[in-house]
Amino acid sequence: MLSERAQILLKILVERYIAEGQPVGSRTLSRYANLDLSPASIRNIMSDLEELGLITSPHTSAGRIPTSLGYRLFVDTMLTIQPLQQGQIRELEGHLQPDNPTRAVTAASHLLSQLTEFAGVVLTPKRRGILLTQVEFLRLSDKRVLLILVTADGDVQNRILLTERDYTTSELAEASNLLTQHCVGRTLEGVRDAVYQELRHLQGDISQLMTAAVEAGNQVMADEANPYVLSGESNLLRVDDLSSNVERLRQLFRVFEEKTALLQLLDHSQHAAGVQIFIGGEAGISPLDECSVVTSPYKVNGQIVGTLGVIGPTRMAYERVIPIVDVTAKLLSSALSHHS
Repeated sequence: MLSERAQILLKILVERYIAEGQPVGSRTLSRYANLDLSPASIRNIMSDLEELGLITSPHTSAGRIPTSLGYRLFVDTMLTIQPLQQGQIRELEGHLQPDNPTRAVTAASHLLSQLTEFAGVVLTPKRRGILLTQVEFLRLSDKRVLLILVTADGDVQNRILLTERDYTTSELAEASNLLTQHCVGRTLEGVRDAVYQELRHLQGDISQLMTAAVEAGNQVMADEANPYVLSGESNLLRVDDLSSNVERLRQLFRVFEEKTALLQLLDHSQHAAGVQIFIGGEAGISPLDECSVVTSPYKVNGQIVGTLGVIGPTRMAYERVIPIVDVTAKLLSSALSHHS
């Protein structure tokens, strides 16, 4: 248990370090603490906090900085959250329109990145059995056809097909009708199997066009398998605490690229009741040792389907980032539930 004075000094030290990015000395603490303490008393309390592993002294400075343990105590017991204003919430809501789930998820990732100036990430909902409702072909030019796939949840996927010959409007309409007939009540996988059966009875160029459409549908499924949407990674290059260590940055971007470790962390976060904060080594991913990850699950009709969050340095303004993550999760839940 820390004394009241020790708690006040630790709180001020963390707040000043987050705000200024410089090790905090006794004089600064004395100025902000408004406590009747001598410089010697402040130094003694700082020594006690250092022995407890809550702060550390960089070898180049007489001041102290928080450790991951110090940040954890600060976040858990001393943090004063700055709630978002109603105007800010309405603006966020405007970006997460429920017209298209894929766009809503992507917009949430971008918003998290823009508002925090760190990296925003959204674990995409697991979509089992994507139902198709419509397939259309539109002629663009000689040997170029636009394939339009419409899913049951309103998502629209466009693919450009390069064909061996030019197709007439009536031929494209015939192929559209044939494929749409096979779509009703079927998943992409089911459409693919049914069409391959149908192709045995079809002859000529329509068969080739439908084969190209099925292959494009396979690519849609591959795209849907992308486990999360990550935005604003480049923001981390501008964070002094991270950019000073090029090798650590390289390792961090490798984590983003390989996806597995971050995916496990986000997947684990789905079991939290609300906002969860991983500080430094708590994430269990070595390149994130100097980072914090703030996450929150989001839902569709009360069912948790994914996680979103922010990845930034341990020296982040937690009082700002936490409500941004919390509100974005609630608004994304609302948008996706409204659409469904």
